[in-house]
Amino acid sequence: MSRPTDVSSMSEYDVVGVGLGPFNLGLAALLEPVSDVDAVFFEAAPRFAWHPGLMLPGTTLQVPFLADLVTLADPTSRWSFLKYLHERGRLYRFYFYERFHVPRAEFDAYARWVAESLPSCRFGTRVTTVAPAAGGGWRVGVETADGAVEEHKARSVVFGVGTRPSVPPVTRDVLGADVFHTEDYLTYREKAVTASAVTVVGSGQSAGEVVADLLEAGLPGGLTVDWFTRSRGFLPMEYSKLGLEHFTPEYTAYFHGLPPSTRDEIRAGQDLLYKGLSAETSERIYDLLYAATVDRADPPVVYGGGCELRAIEPSPVPGRRWRLTWHHRDQDRRFTRDTDVVVLGTGHEPAPLPVASGVVAVDALGRPEVSLDYRLALTSGAPSTLFAQNAELHTHGVGAPDLGLGAHRNSVIVNALAGREVYAVRDRTVYQSFGVPEEARPHDRT
Repeated sequence: MSRPTDVSSMSEYDVVGVGLGPFNLGLAALLEPVSDVDAVFFEAAPRFAWHPGLMLPGTTLQVPFLADLVTLADPTSRWSFLKYLHERGRLYRFYFYERFHVPRAEFDAYARWVAESLPSCRFGTRVTTVAPAAGGGWRVGVETADGAVEEHKARSVVFGVGTRPSVPPVTRDVLGADVFHTEDYLTYREKAVTASAVTVVGSGQSAGEVVADLLEAGLPGGLTVDWFTRSRGFLPMEYSKLGLEHFTPEYTAYFHGLPPSTRDEIRAGQDLLYKGLSAETSERIYDLLYAATVDRADPPVVYGGGCELRAIEPSPVPGRRWRLTWHHRDQDRRFTRDTDVVVLGTGHEPAPLPVASGVVAVDALGRPEVSLDYRLALTSGAPSTLFAQNAELHTHGVGAPDLGLGAHRNSVIVNALAGREVYAVRDRTVYQSFGVPEEARPHDRT
């Protein structure tokens, strides 16, 4: 049972941040030199950790290092990745490294350095609720690591609670040490690579990295691998230069200005802009399969697209743990496969916002309504001082979860919090025009 609220601990802030993933951490860093905005950020975890279950050796960011917490908003910031390298005596080593895509573990270490250096970041403190306060602003309930409950007041609140693993409904009752999401892969990796049979579900980057690791570490010990995905194939993520222009402020504004039904229609066809496999991971998997067939016709690997998981139950086969029932979408046929371990690379979904029921306006599908400047619309119709990070995929498009747009979004939010332009927000950053080109519009009016 929670202790009663510790009234003596009440404090008032200009802004409270809920959650400390990369996006709210970037906001904390960009707010640090803004002396007239008093901010605090609460995070339930005891320390910063960015997808710890997927810190596999050799994995890198899928965006250049310039998409750090601050650089695309302020290249002179003391919290940039290059400043981190300089502080750690690694700048020359990075210079000779000559790569734009840095190791994922190093980005995690960089972000942890920022988090541990900013006094506004409070770990081991979980926000339980955000509700309207008498006289305006917001009451923020916080539970500390020792179970104490505090209440703070904030003029504005920024939610950066991120996402949570999404799993097929048929697996929810059997999740555990041998049926788990890729988020927990390192926790159960030893069990997976030493099993007799493993099934990976999904065809995104995380699923591909797990498959590559299983092929590299497990095949020599006799592991067999199944790899199935509901998608029509194991397709590469879009990474051409013109395609990347969708991850820009211009496209965000264009997408936000479209009718909601049009936005949903467009987004349904954009999976490969932000999902799919990197070319490097696809190549690595193929090379591992090739190496495994030097002395045999086929590797002990079966993989295919268009396969939807319909059921999971105990296997009747001796030595196997689970029987999976699949439906092949193109052939409209069912088939079963038996396995020991199931790894779900089935993506993520928005985590619920810890805000009082009925406060935030939602659309017909129950998704929050988010303005172009990242404010959550309120059911009261009053001007909103609630903001959201990475909860606006449906309103702002494919760039919402992308690290490269985090600094832009935070520039917009900082300016709104400060009531002035602290960080420049450029109107034009790419060559492409989205929508009707400007010079064509006058002709449309005649």
